[in-house]
Amino acid sequence: MEEEIRFYFKQEEYENLLNKMKNIGNTEGLKYEGCYLELTVQYDHPAEENTFYSKEIDGRFRLRSSINIETDEEKSKISWKRRLPDNKEKDINIEEEIEVELKEGQLENLQLLLETIVRMKRVESYQRYRNVFCNSDVEIVVDKYPFGIALEIENKSKTKKCEDVINQWVKELNLNIEERYKLSWDDKYTSLCKEQGITPVKDVIFDENIIMPKV
Repeated sequence: MEEEIRFYFKQEEYENLLNKMKNIGNTEGLKYEGCYLELTVQYDHPAEENTFYSKEIDGRFRLRSSINIETDEEKSKISWKRRLPDNKEKDINIEEEIEVELKEGQLENLQLLLETIVRMKRVESYQRYRNVFCNSDVEIVVDKYPFGIALEIENKSKTKKCEDVINQWVKELNLNIEERYKLSWDDKYTSLCKEQGITPVKDVIFDENIIMPKV
């Protein structure tokens, strides 16, 4: 299970959030693991009646590749993530998550199998810059999307209650828990497009020719 909380900010707050995290990390023992440029492709079940996007399932099946922008280290994984039905009344998101790390060269072959053999439907893709800060209790990320900034706090402790870990860092970062966002990035993107009268695109990437909504 993944236990986390998420907040969104305007693009202009990106550098301030990074500097804030680095300063707090130096005093609170958070290790900065670097910045990664990620590309994530999301797929749906080949049979429409079994769609992952139904209210009953509400899941995301994803292939993700990432590269450390400083070291050029590359990673990739396949993952399944699903919101649990009893999550709505909780401050913290508790989601089912399964991840499998892929070896070098496996991503392209797996993508070929999914699209040509299994016939899974390619739904959408997105890019983000992910900055990772962590210790044994918590992982905090600052994500730069083409439409805004997200900050996530995820419990990693094996001994402490998730509420205690996450609430501690919400307080440490001076965040208002009432401003948390419960849904996924694609829900946020779609709602921003609707609010601002922008036609959504299937590939939410860093491209000056694509009109993006703003948080």
